[in-house]
Amino acid sequence: MPGIIKRNIIKQLPGCQAKNYILKVKTERMRNTRGSTIIIIFLLGVFSVFATSCASFMHKKAKIKKTEAIFYPPLPDTAHLQYLTSISGSDFMGKRTKFATFIMGAEDVSNMVKPYGMNISNGKLYICDPGIGGLEVIDFKNNKYSNFTPGSTGQLKSPLNCFVDKNDFLYVADPGRHELVLYDSLGNYTGKITDTGNFKPTDVMIDGDELWVTNPDNHRLNIYDKHTKQLLRYFAEDYGPGDDGFLYSPYNIFITADIIYITDFGDFKIKKFDRSGKFLSSIGSYGTGVGQFVRPKGIACDRDGILYVVDAGFENAQMFNEKGQLLMYFGGPYKGPGDMWLPAKVIVDYDNLDYFRKYVDPKYSLNYLVIVSNQYGPDKINIYGAISPVKN
Repeated sequence: MPGIIKRNIIKQLPGCQAKNYILKVKTERMRNTRGSTIIIIFLLGVFSVFATSCASFMHKKAKIKKTEAIFYPPLPDTAHLQYLTSISGSDFMGKRTKFATFIMGAEDVSNMVKPYGMNISNGKLYICDPGIGGLEVIDFKNNKYSNFTPGSTGQLKSPLNCFVDKNDFLYVADPGRHELVLYDSLGNYTGKITDTGNFKPTDVMIDGDELWVTNPDNHRLNIYDKHTKQLLRYFAEDYGPGDDGFLYSPYNIFITADIIYITDFGDFKIKKFDRSGKFLSSIGSYGTGVGQFVRPKGIACDRDGILYVVDAGFENAQMFNEKGQLLMYFGGPYKGPGDMWLPAKVIVDYDNLDYFRKYVDPKYSLNYLVIVSNQYGPDKINIYGAISPVKN
């Protein structure tokens, strides 16, 4: 209708006035169009600022659970560890804000299925999860959570343990593929390492320019050149059944400057070797007493030589000194926060303390993190802190 009215007005005006009227209408249209364009550009600019802002805007910060602090050993004994928090999926970042939900839609929460091995490097926690046929990657620095499930020739079958080098290259021990599977820093498949005969890699660790891989089916470790991927030698192959140094089922490994620690799942012990492969001693034995094991799995050492061992049977972690003497244990069958449910791996981390200081009781200082994976239960990844009293 407005267009018809304007055309009637133009017909009633003299030629010169009609031309001026038409020019005026066009000018108004240009102004309106320019105004609309400015508004659109402004709104796009505002959205761009919000969309590219930090994750803390898009997500409400996860609320710290106001539960009573859990210490090991329990107070009034002198506490050496504190349970800090747990992570079981992408919701550890906090809930998406109402504005982010309006702009981006409802958020899909990704949960861990059956986490097993872990490694932490450059602010990222890599978690092997056979339940998804891949890994979960938690980027603490950028507050991101993602799944790594490569396809094609890089597809994983049973990712059990992994290691990430200083260049963010990923090495995954996959006994389902009977291979050590390799990826670059962008997640691209770059190759594989295997061996003739029985090869069932269950754990991997990098030491200098060497890849150390546990192989329970052949009762030994395979050591490869990190760069050429060629087999250099076998480790602990000079021992036979009945010898103290024989590896019945080497499942996990941890390497320090002088000692090679190996979980011998088949002998219910943690075995210590020097770098030449000479057997030194063992820790633990089969049984249900303190300092014994039923299903020993992941192992890790702190900088003071304290050895952590998780036991999927006891569903706890035990701590030993360099002489193999039991210091304490923590965890236990799951009843609530801090407990474990079929634990598989333990790692020690000194580099990412700032992300977890907020959970530490103010009477203590945080020395390092102890991270334990649980294959079942509501708390898949337990974060503990090695603590010491704050000096007044």
